[in-house]
Amino acid sequence: MEGVVVLLYALSSIKILAEYERGVIFRFGHLLAQAKGPGIILVLAPMDRMVRISLRQEALEVPPQDIITRDNVTLKVNAIIFLRVVEPTRAVVEVSNYVYQTSQFAQTTLRSVLGELDLDELLAHRDKINSRLQTILDQHTAPWGVKVAAVEVKQVDLPETMQRAMAKQAEAEREKRSKIIHAEGEFAAAQRLIDAAHLLASEPVSIQLRYLQTLTEIGVEKNTTVIFPVPMDFFSGLQKILAKDAPPAAK
Repeated sequence: MEGVVVLLYALSSIKILAEYERGVIFRFGHLLAQAKGPGIILVLAPMDRMVRISLRQEALEVPPQDIITRDNVTLKVNAIIFLRVVEPTRAVVEVSNYVYQTSQFAQTTLRSVLGELDLDELLAHRDKINSRLQTILDQHTAPWGVKVAAVEVKQVDLPETMQRAMAKQAEAEREKRSKIIHAEGEFAAAQRLIDAAHLLASEPVSIQLRYLQTLTEIGVEKNTTVIFPVPMDFFSGLQKILAKDAPPAAK
Protein backbone atom coordinates (compact mmCIF):
# COMPACT_ATOMS: atom_id res chain seq x y z
CA MET A 1 0.00 0.00 0.00
CA GLU A 2 2.79 2.38 0.88
CA GLY A 3 4.45 1.59 -2.43
CA VAL A 4 1.31 2.59 -4.30
CA VAL A 5 1.13 5.87 -2.40
CA VAL A 6 4.77 6.62 -3.17
CA LEU A 7 4.23 5.77 -6.83
CA LEU A 8 1.19 8.03 -7.08
CA TYR A 9 3.07 10.85 -5.36
CA ALA A 10 6.00 10.47 -7.74
CA LEU A 11 3.71 10.48 -10.76
CA SER A 12 1.85 13.57 -9.53
CA SER A 13 5.18 15.35 -9.04
CA ILE A 14 6.14 14.94 -12.70
CA LYS A 15 5.25 17.95 -14.85
CA ILE A 16 5.83 18.33 -18.58
CA LEU A 17 6.49 21.78 -20.00
CA ALA A 18 6.27 22.55 -23.72
CA GLU A 19 9.11 24.20 -25.63
CA TYR A 20 7.48 27.62 -25.28
CA GLU A 21 6.71 27.23 -21.53
CA ARG A 22 8.72 27.83 -18.39
CA GLY A 23 7.90 26.89 -14.81
CA VAL A 24 8.59 29.39 -12.03
CA ILE A 25 9.04 27.35 -8.83
CA PHE A 26 8.40 28.54 -5.27
CA ARG A 27 9.85 26.21 -2.62
CA PHE A 28 8.53 26.84 0.87
CA GLY A 29 7.43 30.24 -0.46
CA HIS A 30 10.88 31.20 -1.71
CA LEU A 31 11.55 31.74 -5.40
CA LEU A 32 14.05 29.42 -7.02
CA ALA A 33 16.60 31.45 -8.94
CA GLN A 34 16.15 29.69 -12.25
CA ALA A 35 12.90 28.97 -14.07
CA LYS A 36 12.48 25.31 -15.06
CA GLY A 37 11.77 23.79 -18.45
CA PRO A 38 11.16 22.87 -21.11
CA GLY A 39 10.68 19.11 -20.79
CA ILE A 40 10.08 16.99 -17.68
CA ILE A 41 10.51 18.61 -14.27
CA LEU A 42 9.69 17.57 -10.70
CA VAL A 43 7.37 19.66 -8.53
CA LEU A 44 7.41 18.22 -5.01
CA ALA A 45 4.07 19.15 -3.47
CA PRO A 46 3.32 20.58 -0.99
CA MET A 47 6.81 22.05 -0.70
CA ASP A 48 6.83 23.36 -4.26
CA ARG A 49 4.36 25.49 -6.17
CA MET A 50 4.75 26.07 -9.90
CA VAL A 51 3.49 28.95 -12.06
CA ARG A 52 3.42 28.28 -15.81
CA ILE A 53 4.54 31.14 -18.03
CA SER A 54 4.27 31.16 -21.83
CA LEU A 55 7.13 32.70 -23.81
CA ARG A 56 5.08 33.07 -26.98
CA GLN A 57 4.22 36.50 -28.32
CA GLU A 58 0.74 37.70 -27.43
CA ALA A 59 -1.52 40.27 -29.10
CA LEU A 60 -3.22 42.60 -26.65
CA GLU A 61 -5.96 44.87 -27.96
CA VAL A 62 -6.38 48.26 -26.31
CA PRO A 63 -10.07 49.28 -26.09
CA PRO A 64 -11.17 52.43 -27.98
CA GLN A 65 -10.12 55.58 -26.15
CA ASP A 66 -11.67 59.05 -26.34
CA ILE A 67 -8.90 61.37 -27.51
CA ILE A 68 -8.91 65.17 -27.75
CA THR A 69 -6.14 66.28 -30.09
CA ARG A 70 -4.14 69.46 -29.70
CA ASP A 71 -6.41 71.21 -32.24
CA ASN A 72 -9.51 70.19 -30.21
CA VAL A 73 -10.79 67.36 -32.42
CA THR A 74 -12.51 64.52 -30.55
CA LEU A 75 -11.60 61.03 -31.76
CA LYS A 76 -11.97 57.40 -30.80
CA VAL A 77 -8.71 55.51 -31.19
CA ASN A 78 -7.79 51.93 -30.41
CA ALA A 79 -4.51 50.08 -30.73
CA ILE A 80 -2.97 46.63 -30.60
CA ILE A 81 0.14 45.65 -28.64
CA PHE A 82 2.45 42.73 -29.41
CA LEU A 83 4.33 41.56 -26.32
CA ARG A 84 6.08 38.51 -24.90
CA VAL A 85 7.74 37.44 -21.67
CA VAL A 86 11.55 37.37 -21.75
CA GLU A 87 12.20 36.85 -18.01
CA PRO A 88 9.61 34.48 -16.50
CA THR A 89 10.65 34.99 -12.87
CA ARG A 90 10.19 38.77 -13.07
CA ALA A 91 6.85 38.40 -14.84
CA VAL A 92 5.62 36.41 -11.82
CA VAL A 93 7.32 38.22 -8.94
CA GLU A 94 7.33 41.88 -10.02
CA VAL A 95 3.70 42.16 -11.15
CA SER A 96 0.49 40.34 -10.30
CA ASN A 97 -0.92 40.32 -13.85
CA TYR A 98 1.40 41.70 -16.52
CA VAL A 99 -1.22 41.52 -19.29
CA TYR A 100 -3.80 43.57 -17.37
CA GLN A 101 -1.29 46.16 -16.17
CA THR A 102 0.21 46.54 -19.64
CA SER A 103 -3.29 47.14 -21.01
CA GLN A 104 -4.06 49.79 -18.38
CA PHE A 105 -0.78 51.61 -18.90
CA ALA A 106 -1.23 51.45 -22.69
CA GLN A 107 -4.61 53.19 -22.42
CA THR A 108 -3.23 56.12 -20.45
CA THR A 109 -0.16 56.35 -22.70
CA LEU A 110 -2.33 56.34 -25.83
CA ARG A 111 -4.42 59.25 -24.54
CA SER A 112 -1.36 61.18 -23.41
CA VAL A 113 0.70 60.80 -26.59
CA LEU A 114 -2.11 61.40 -29.08
CA GLY A 115 -3.39 64.37 -27.09
CA GLU A 116 -0.13 66.18 -27.86
CA LEU A 117 -0.64 65.93 -31.64
CA ASP A 118 -2.74 67.70 -34.24
CA LEU A 119 -5.17 65.66 -36.31
CA ASP A 120 -3.06 66.02 -39.45
CA GLU A 121 0.02 64.76 -37.61
CA LEU A 122 -1.90 61.79 -36.24
CA LEU A 123 -3.11 60.77 -39.69
CA ALA A 124 0.12 61.48 -41.57
CA HIS A 125 2.80 60.16 -39.19
CA ARG A 126 1.33 56.87 -38.00
CA ASP A 127 4.69 55.06 -38.07
CA LYS A 128 6.38 57.64 -35.83
CA ILE A 129 3.48 57.49 -33.36
CA ASN A 130 3.64 53.68 -33.26
CA SER A 131 7.39 53.81 -32.62
CA ARG A 132 7.00 56.33 -29.82
CA LEU A 133 4.25 54.30 -28.13
CA GLN A 134 6.36 51.14 -28.39
CA THR A 135 9.37 52.85 -26.81
CA ILE A 136 7.37 54.23 -23.87
CA LEU A 137 5.57 50.95 -23.16
CA ASP A 138 8.73 48.86 -23.50
CA GLN A 139 10.58 51.05 -21.00
CA HIS A 140 7.71 50.70 -18.54
CA THR A 141 7.32 46.91 -18.86
CA ALA A 142 11.05 46.05 -18.92
CA PRO A 143 11.25 45.73 -15.08
CA TRP A 144 8.49 43.11 -15.30
CA GLY A 145 10.50 40.95 -17.71
CA VAL A 146 8.08 41.77 -20.54
CA LYS A 147 9.19 42.92 -24.00
CA VAL A 148 6.81 45.09 -26.05
CA ALA A 149 7.75 44.17 -29.62
CA ALA A 150 5.42 46.54 -31.46
CA VAL A 151 2.45 48.86 -31.04
CA GLU A 152 0.05 49.65 -33.88
CA VAL A 153 -2.67 52.30 -33.85
CA LYS A 154 -5.43 50.15 -35.28
CA GLN A 155 -8.35 52.46 -36.00
CA VAL A 156 -9.10 56.18 -35.83
CA ASP A 157 -12.81 57.05 -35.79
CA LEU A 158 -13.49 60.63 -36.90
CA PRO A 159 -16.74 62.55 -36.25
CA GLU A 160 -19.10 62.68 -39.24
CA THR A 161 -18.68 66.44 -39.62
CA MET A 162 -14.92 66.01 -39.81
CA GLN A 163 -15.26 63.18 -42.34
CA ARG A 164 -17.41 65.38 -44.60
CA ALA A 165 -14.95 68.27 -44.29
CA MET A 166 -12.01 66.02 -45.17
CA ALA A 167 -13.93 64.57 -48.14
CA LYS A 168 -14.57 68.08 -49.48
CA GLN A 169 -10.92 68.99 -48.99
CA ALA A 170 -9.78 65.86 -50.84
CA GLU A 171 -12.21 66.57 -53.70
CA ALA A 172 -10.96 70.16 -53.99
CA GLU A 173 -7.37 68.92 -54.04
CA ARG A 174 -8.15 66.42 -56.82
CA GLU A 175 -9.89 69.14 -58.86
CA LYS A 176 -6.91 71.43 -58.36
CA ARG A 177 -4.48 68.77 -59.62
CA SER A 178 -6.76 68.06 -62.60
CA LYS A 179 -6.80 71.73 -63.61
CA ILE A 180 -3.03 72.00 -63.24
CA ILE A 181 -2.47 68.92 -65.42
CA HIS A 182 -4.92 70.24 -68.04
CA ALA A 183 -3.21 73.65 -68.08
CA GLU A 184 0.21 72.03 -68.43
CA GLY A 185 -1.11 69.99 -71.37
CA GLU A 186 -2.51 73.09 -73.07
CA PHE A 187 0.79 74.91 -72.56
CA ALA A 188 2.78 72.00 -74.03
CA ALA A 189 0.43 71.79 -77.04
CA ALA A 190 0.70 75.55 -77.66
CA GLN A 191 4.49 75.34 -77.44
CA ARG A 192 4.51 72.53 -80.00
CA LEU A 193 2.34 74.58 -82.37
CA ILE A 194 4.71 77.53 -82.06
CA ASP A 195 7.69 75.29 -82.80
CA ALA A 196 5.89 73.82 -85.83
CA ALA A 197 5.02 77.29 -87.12
CA HIS A 198 8.64 78.42 -86.85
CA LEU A 199 9.80 75.29 -88.66
CA LEU A 200 7.30 75.71 -91.51
CA ALA A 201 8.18 79.39 -91.85
CA SER A 202 11.88 78.59 -92.18
CA GLU A 203 11.26 75.94 -94.88
CA PRO A 204 8.56 77.05 -97.41
CA VAL A 205 8.80 73.72 -99.24
CA SER A 206 7.56 71.94 -96.13
CA ILE A 207 4.28 73.86 -96.40
CA GLN A 208 3.73 72.44 -99.88
CA LEU A 209 4.57 68.93 -98.67
CA ARG A 210 2.11 69.29 -95.85
CA TYR A 211 -0.48 70.52 -98.34
CA LEU A 212 0.04 67.45 -100.55
CA GLN A 213 -0.14 65.15 -97.52
CA THR A 214 -3.48 66.68 -96.55
CA LEU A 215 -4.84 66.10 -100.06
CA THR A 216 -3.71 62.47 -99.89
CA GLU A 217 -5.50 61.97 -96.56
CA ILE A 218 -8.68 63.53 -97.98
CA GLY A 219 -8.52 61.23 -101.02
CA VAL A 220 -8.53 58.13 -98.83
CA GLU A 221 -11.96 58.99 -97.45
CA LYS A 222 -15.09 58.29 -99.53
CA ASN A 223 -16.04 61.91 -100.06
CA THR A 224 -18.15 63.25 -102.92
CA THR A 225 -17.01 66.82 -102.45
CA VAL A 226 -13.42 67.89 -101.94
CA ILE A 227 -12.48 71.44 -101.05
CA PHE A 228 -8.98 72.41 -102.13
CA PRO A 229 -7.46 75.04 -99.90
CA VAL A 230 -5.50 77.58 -101.94
CA PRO A 231 -2.58 79.37 -100.30
CA MET A 232 -2.81 83.14 -100.02
CA ASP A 233 0.48 83.46 -101.94
CA PHE A 234 -1.33 82.14 -105.02
CA PHE A 235 -3.79 85.03 -104.97
CA SER A 236 -1.09 87.63 -104.46
CA GLY A 237 0.86 86.25 -107.44
CA LEU A 238 -2.29 86.17 -109.58
CA GLN A 239 -3.06 89.78 -108.75
CA LYS A 240 0.41 90.83 -109.86
CA ILE A 241 -0.02 89.05 -113.24
CA LEU A 242 -3.46 90.58 -113.84
CA ALA A 243 -2.18 94.02 -112.95
CA LYS A 244 0.68 93.66 -115.44
CA ASP A 245 -1.58 92.52 -118.32
CA ALA A 246 -4.30 95.12 -117.72
CA PRO A 247 -4.38 98.07 -120.23
CA PRO A 248 -3.32 101.40 -118.86
CA ALA A 249 -6.15 103.57 -117.67
CA ALA A 250 -7.22 106.38 -120.02
CA LYS A 251 -6.19 109.84 -118.96
